Amino acid sequence: MSLESTIKAMAKAAKRAAGDMSRCGASRKNEALSHMADLLEKSALHILEENQKDLSLAKKSGLSSAMMDRLTVKEETIRSMAQGVREIGRMPDPVGVLSGTWIRPNGLQVARMRIPLGVIGIIYESRPNVTIDAACLCLKAGNAVILRGGSEAFHSNQALAGLVSRALGDTGLPEKAVQVVSIRDREAVHVLLKQSDDIDLIIPRGGEGLIRFVVEHSKIPVLKHYKGVCHVYVDEGADLNMAEQICFNAKVQRPGVCNAMETLLVHRSEAPSFLPKMADRLQRAGVEIRGCPETCRILRQCKPATDDDWPAEYLDLILAVRIVEDMDQAIAHISIYGSNHTEAIVTADYARARRFVHEVDSSVVLVNASTRFNDGGQLGLGAEIGISTSKLHAFGPMGVNELTTTKFVVFGDGQIRNGS
Repeated sequence: MSLESTIKAMAKAAKRAAGDMSRCGASRKNEALSHMADLLEKSALHILEENQKDLSLAKKSGLSSAMMDRLTVKEETIRSMAQGVREIGRMPDPVGVLSGTWIRPNGLQVARMRIPLGVIGIIYESRPNVTIDAACLCLKAGNAVILRGGSEAFHSNQALAGLVSRALGDTGLPEKAVQVVSIRDREAVHVLLKQSDDIDLIIPRGGEGLIRFVVEHSKIPVLKHYKGVCHVYVDEGADLNMAEQICFNAKVQRPGVCNAMETLLVHRSEAPSFLPKMADRLQRAGVEIRGCPETCRILRQCKPATDDDWPAEYLDLILAVRIVEDMDQAIAHISIYGSNHTEAIVTADYARARRFVHEVDSSVVLVNASTRFNDGGQLGLGAEIGISTSKLHAFGPMGVNELTTTKFVVFGDGQIRNGS
């Protein structure tokens, strides 16, 4: 079969499988998920061997350190994937749940019923764990999914996809409910993005370039997040020991991910006492600091920030630092340079905390906590399909509920409409 015929056949098969999945009860889906988790643990050695093939090729090709970090699978990664699958299995099944019921004057009972989205296409880079997260979330929500991972994770994704297919087959669910595009040619993505008759939603996960490419070429609705320019604002009167811990974690714990802090904003009154100690700790961890003129006057080892630094998503051990007059200026800075992803405030003032939460327009806003918590698993979703920074139809981490929609159902006892 030609490349185009192969992708079209996958989309048609997914459409049929989605119909079967929409009628599948919670117990059968949960059985498949439990079996999938068991297979992951039992096949850990094989997964690690396949991942090592990808890592060796990626190293030879000069893949960046941030991308290498995302590509790497460890025993801990596999245990985390299995745990996430089991957590999703234990979550309530959203499909068929009625909500918002009301009764009209004529006696009609109106409600919303949660239903699957249908067929979801997911295009992603590097992270092999997305193969498992996406598969189990889509299955739990009664959807079918077509996965197209990056060529750099080809062997890892094929190994994981094989386990998913086995789990589906062993438990009597349609194996075509989860399919992985095994064609490395980028033309496969072009063809996939044209299958609007059979695919209901596209979710890209990866760098800004990938997401803009998908948005530009897709004939299918796209849920997107271009980049994560995340801020932490240290407010006047904040607990500076707490602020130090939060800022260090937000920047250093895993700098190559979208919820890592990229810009630190510090109230002028706290900067002289906070920044020297904070900068010393960050720089000992290998962080390069690029600061505004006032920051550079306080910190000796600080590079002057340019206009390009404020909207930058470094995904690396680089941090932009700006001293602000007050919360007004902090919020204004975030409004101009933020990406609607994640923002945090460290403050001891309840009123200012509430104001920050209300006025900052991002998918997750935190008070006295690290930006690293903008993550489906950390927020109790079990896992996530991605973090949406657009508002239709989801905003923030997308778990099982965000992979469903609602339809209206109406119960009557013979009512007919009269008049206009």
